[in-house]
Amino acid sequence: MTTTTAAPLTTAAAIAPLLLTDGYKVGHIQQYPPHTTRVYSNWTNRGSRLPGVDHVVHFGLQAFCQEFLIEAFAPFFAAEEDEVARQYQEVMDAYLGPGAVSTDHIRALHRKGYLPLRFCAVPEGTRVPLRVPSFTIENTEPEFFWLVNYIESALSAQVWHPSTTATIALQYRRLLEEAALRTTGSTAGVDFQGHDFSFRGQTSIGAAMASGAGHLTSFLGTDSIPALEWIRRYYPGENGLVGASVPATEHSVMCAGGQDGEEETFTRLLETYPAGVLSVVSDTWDLWAVLTEILPAMKERIMARDGKLVIRPDSGDPVDILCGTLSAEERAARRAAGEAVTPSEAGVVELLWEEFGGTVTAQGYRELDEHVGAIYGDSITLERAAAILERLAAKGFASTTVVLGIGSFTYQYVTRDTFSSAIKATWAEVDGVGRDLMKDPVTDSGTKRSATGRLAVIRGADGELELIQQATEEQEAASALQVVWEDGRAVRTQSFAEVREQLREDREDA
Repeated sequence: MTTTTAAPLTTAAAIAPLLLTDGYKVGHIQQYPPHTTRVYSNWTNRGSRLPGVDHVVHFGLQAFCQEFLIEAFAPFFAAEEDEVARQYQEVMDAYLGPGAVSTDHIRALHRKGYLPLRFCAVPEGTRVPLRVPSFTIENTEPEFFWLVNYIESALSAQVWHPSTTATIALQYRRLLEEAALRTTGSTAGVDFQGHDFSFRGQTSIGAAMASGAGHLTSFLGTDSIPALEWIRRYYPGENGLVGASVPATEHSVMCAGGQDGEEETFTRLLETYPAGVLSVVSDTWDLWAVLTEILPAMKERIMARDGKLVIRPDSGDPVDILCGTLSAEERAARRAAGEAVTPSEAGVVELLWEEFGGTVTAQGYRELDEHVGAIYGDSITLERAAAILERLAAKGFASTTVVLGIGSFTYQYVTRDTFSSAIKATWAEVDGVGRDLMKDPVTDSGTKRSATGRLAVIRGADGELELIQQATEEQEAASALQVVWEDGRAVRTQSFAEVREQLREDREDA
């Protein structure tokens, strides 16, 4: 293969969106059968690597349509046709060899002035069963059949992550609500009990924004400020409170005051924030000394404060750190024998209870006094969250005594394969005749078997979404897959509040 060095681009960003594709796709316009005029594809989550999760929250398509199909292509359509064709030719010549790819279709798209595509989707916030499509894509002009799967790479890269995060956030929400109802009879505090700490662990700022928005479909607590701007831009409307946080320290703050001055640092912080919630990282040196020496010495000041002091450890096993290493039975046996229990055996929550007390819920579980609390935000997973809540309950503590910081160990330790999310063509038109398409590899377990034909999604008798393959026009018209974007403009949009409401209604019906 002959390669050359491409000249510098002279029209900034003009052809950038056309390069956001896998290299093998640029030649597909030549590979489809002659006289192909339409291609119809769909996005489906085909499987789950998370035990017990068999629905995926549809979220992120509206942002993609605005950000990529409109904003990213604006410089392309604004530039001169000859210039964008020249730039595209230069890149392709350098990449595949001189003359390997024509620019006729690029010129035609430029003259069109918008992307001739149609997206049909279920409302965002919908819990979609595995193997049921969340949305479909097709071209609206015969000449641009090649465009449907050309944008697959960018579309997939932009949608799988916020959708996956929204799905995992919902599992945390359900876990925390169930525990709160069991131990307190209310879910009032759950909105802020799952807090997004994942920003710094994401692969990029863009990923942090989209994933952070996915978290906020189920919670209000977040430290990912960029997610708020992403939501404001792509899901505008009367959204109310989208997300919030509280004043909180980090280790550099504590270190700057010195280990010998740690109590003084606590005092200064309480003076700086005389009211409201204040979170203080407390294991910079000796977490147990903070809980058994510094806090008792400051008890009067803490109890007189108009707010809550939240103790934040972030190292060690989160289950042991928060709940201690002794079970309730072992703790009782120690007491009966007159044997001492070490701070690490008691755990953060029990030590706070012993010093500051609290109340007992109608369900018989202890809640910490409103002036103190605990948060743990390092390496939390759904399994560890469940273990924390179970051990707290076993020791007689309400689940709401702790807040969990959910970080990149949860939201970045995932891939597109977490839910086998994929775009596949199921129908095409060749020589004016529709063809049902289907892949069904004999070497596969069945996961990669695609649907076939044009598709519709309906509510079954049990309220569950069901797929209809080889759908008729009447079935498509009645489908939950309705047009959301067509020919360069949004047809139906949702505010973030509407996405949240759709998710709330959907999970309540489940």
